[in-house]
Order: sequence, then C-alpha cells, then structure tokens
Amino acid sequence: MVGGLSKHFHISPRPEDRFWVLEVELSVRYLVPGQEHCVEQEVQRSRFIAHVAPAPEIGDAQAFIESIRQRYPDASHHCWAYVVGAAGAVAGASVGASDDGEPRGTAGKPMLSVLTHSDVGDVCVVVVRYFGGTKLGKGGLVRAYGGSVRLALEDLPTVLKVQRVEMTARLAYADLERVRQVLAEHDVEISDEQFGAEVTVTVAVALDAVEALEQALTSKTHGRVALHRPVKPG
Repeated sequence: MVGGLSKHFHISPRPEDRFWVLEVELSVRYLVPGQEHCVEQEVQRSRFIAHVAPAPEIGDAQAFIESIRQRYPDASHHCWAYVVGAAGAVAGASVGASDDGEPRGTAGKPMLSVLTHSDVGDVCVVVVRYFGGTKLGKGGLVRAYGGSVRLALEDLPTVLKVQRVEMTARLAYADLERVRQVLAEHDVEISDEQFGAEVTVTVAVALDAVEALEQALTSKTHGRVALHRPVKPG
C-alpha cells in the first residue's frame, strides 16, 4: 500500500452546541492507471500490443476490452485481464482473464498474475496479437503475454486512489479540544461540517491508522468517544 495520510484539519465549533457528531471515512490507498497507456513488442515476428486503462468497475473493464476489439478487428487474438479493487492479490478485489483462443493458460493467466503481483489496482489490460507465422509454444506464449504486461506497467502513468468508508462518533463539547488534538496528531482530514442541534463533521483517515486513532481517542477521552458505522436511511 502506498501514499501518506491526508494532512488537512479544520473545525468551527459553536459554544452553544453541547454535543458533536464525528464521521470518519477510512482510507485505503493504492495506485491506479492515470490514463490509457500502450506499448508494443515483437516476438518471432508476432506483434504483441498491450493497452492498459483504468477500470474502477467491472463494466469499465468490459467496455475497454470491447473498445480494443473494435480498434483491432483483424487481430489474431485479444487477450485480457483485469483487477478491479486494491492492488495486488488481495481479498475483496474482482479479477478476470481470458486467453481468447490461445492455448488454455498461456495468455490470460500469466497476464493476471503480473497484475496481481504489481502495485497497481483498478486496472485492465488487453494484449492484442498479430500472428507472425511462427508458433511460440506454451512457454513462449506465457513469456510473451506476461512480458507485454510487465513492459506496459514499467512506465505506466499512475495516480493515487483513496477508498473510503464512513463511520461516526458522538462527543460532548467538553471533549472537543481533546478530539481535535488526537485528529491533528493522526493527520486526519476534515472534509465537511454540518451545524444544527448537533454538529456533523466528516473526516478521512488512512485505514492503517484507524486502530491507533481509536486507541488514542479512547485514551484521551477516557472511553467517551468511540467510532462506529452510521445507520443509513432505508
């Protein structure tokens, strides 16, 4: 997992407010493609053209695969793989792969293996092959398809993505300064404030800092402040 914590903090309390509601968005950070990227290599007269694109949803991956098919309608094969979710071989990600007519396990599987062992998530890659007249054999195909994906990832433009899940905590006004101090120490970002009979504040904290934040809030407020998920209306 890459990237640091957000570093913005702001809150505007009103003295007449007795209680505050704190909402926390937990952040999972990983690299994703910044734009579509293409590389090409030739292996024994066969052309292998690898196209990589962002795929935050399975539908995005499917649409990208179809767009490459239409872009290269005369190609011998359009093999593909995608990882929708956090980078690497992690639980919760959706993955898919296809050999598209190549011998079973010689294209989609090695392509997917490269993706799941990379630090890039929400990614789809399609490798287009124009057959050059020489059969590569199973081992040669595995190396050619996997190698095309590695080559594409080497100089792929990437950006940092932050996934969030919302949580809440209720605190008395007397605990506000203590909570402020804890949030500031953990580089938490407050992104929204709503004032009413209570104040609802939305903040973001890196997932790997949640446990430390919970412990710090418990210690600083003697157990009066705890994090939990909000109940969403029907």
